[in-house]
Amino acid sequence: MNDIARAFVELLQRDPRFAPSAYEFIREALTYAQDVLDMGSRVTEQGQGDAEQHLTGQELCEAVRQLALDQFGLMARTVLGAWGIHTTRDIGDIVYHLIDLGVMRTSKQDRREDFEDVFDFEEAFDRSFQITLPNQ
Repeated sequence: MNDIARAFVELLQRDPRFAPSAYEFIREALTYAQDVLDMGSRVTEQGQGDAEQHLTGQELCEAVRQLALDQFGLMARTVLGAWGIHTTRDIGDIVYHLIDLGVMRTSKQDRREDFEDVFDFEEAFDRSFQITLPNQ
């Protein structure tokens, strides 16, 4: 078992609130935000030559919302809940766990508070859900 896998297992034992699938979904949402939704701004950290795309906590929460609706539709809140994700703060907790593992990076401007109360899950996934029919 490599160091990251070992650290991940230890994390799951230390903080069992989130299923392993929750972590993978947050990583997928990051890619979805950058590649599909074209979110994020180009930033260059001091001392580094290449700019990389960086998302705010709010942008990542929105990407999680949109990806969950795209993949799970009306069941989005149920699926996320089964993985232990009930609030945008939970998304932030997962992000900061991934940062601690070295799987994701943060910038100097990022704060855990950026994930607080970004949206209400019931409103975002249940009340605002719309069924879109394909063009015929």
